[in-house]
Amino acid sequence: MQVRAEAVTSPVDDDARDAGATRASRRRVWPLLVLLAVVTFAADQASKVWALDALVPGAPRDLVGSVLRLNLIFNSGAAFSLGAGTTWLLTVVAVVIGVLVAWHARRIVSVPWAVAGGLVMGGLLGNLYDRLFRPPSFGQGHVVDFLDYSGFFIGNVADIAIVCAAILVALLSFVGISYDGTRAPDHAPSEEDTHA
Repeated sequence: MQVRAEAVTSPVDDDARDAGATRASRRRVWPLLVLLAVVTFAADQASKVWALDALVPGAPRDLVGSVLRLNLIFNSGAAFSLGAGTTWLLTVVAVVIGVLVAWHARRIVSVPWAVAGGLVMGGLLGNLYDRLFRPPSFGQGHVVDFLDYSGFFIGNVADIAIVCAAILVALLSFVGISYDGTRAPDHAPSEEDTHA
């Protein structure tokens, strides 16, 4: 008679293994989040430097007919020029949001959430840089916007990154994928789905 030995693991061993796997995953996604934030910030600032050099305020240029035009403006407010008289308050809000995003980003393990975090952080930093360092004064700088969507909205590369991040976060939340890569129980595949 042959007796097969089975490895016995304790819950403590399982918890330690899960914690180790989580730390390893976190190490893998942090560089992606930081890289995307840096690339987004650099692309935003480079495009603004180009826009300031190539465009003249009040002289829009058609890019894709009148659907998408290049139209340089200096926005003292938020999206749709809301809050134009409270630039300093928008700067403070942007700093607070940036700190919150950075604090939550350290818990991200999922690659899609890291992509969203990198995009939102890069976009936020791009517009925050304008508010801090562009005229008329520190903390009250006007954001450089130059992408005109049929006159409905004029934005920049940072805005595109933030909108893409928001869409990705909405999709991830809709399908139930958490920042740690796990699925919510009501979104997990059923046993019938896995056998199908």
